[in-house]
Amino acid sequence: MKFNIEFVRRPLGVDGAPIDLTPRKGTAGSAGFDLKAALDAVIAPGKWVLVPCGFIMELWEGWEAQVRPRSGLALKKGVTVLNSPGTIDSDYRGEVGVILINHSDIPFVIAVGDRIAQIVPSPVAKSLFAEGFVSSTGGAGRGAAGFGSTGV
Repeated sequence: MKFNIEFVRRPLGVDGAPIDLTPRKGTAGSAGFDLKAALDAVIAPGKWVLVPCGFIMELWEGWEAQVRPRSGLALKKGVTVLNSPGTIDSDYRGEVGVILINHSDIPFVIAVGDRIAQIVPSPVAKSLFAEGFVSSTGGAGRGAAGFGSTGV
């Protein structure tokens, strides 16, 4: 399914002209659109920063946009999305931003236009929680075993 995500960018240039921060796919086979920084910033080791992306968007009802890390930043710089994946709900109308955290031991420098994360539009399953809806669960062999129960 293809659809357009409409967005509005804000002027950022010194001369008041807009800087192109349009999310774009890196390759034809990319799942996500690269998000770019709308400001210069430095993230100190062990700290996090909300980095604005310079646009607002309107998603269709029943859709979300997941904000995910860029693997190259994680591997090469130790920088990732703090609340990964971040969720942008269909009724959110503020500026898109990314909470980045620096897990390295050196400051991470961001310049306007740097690719900092990716965004993946996704449909949301309609569901609800209803008390008493499930009276018992079927056996699955795993039971209530959770974190680490299947080994290292």
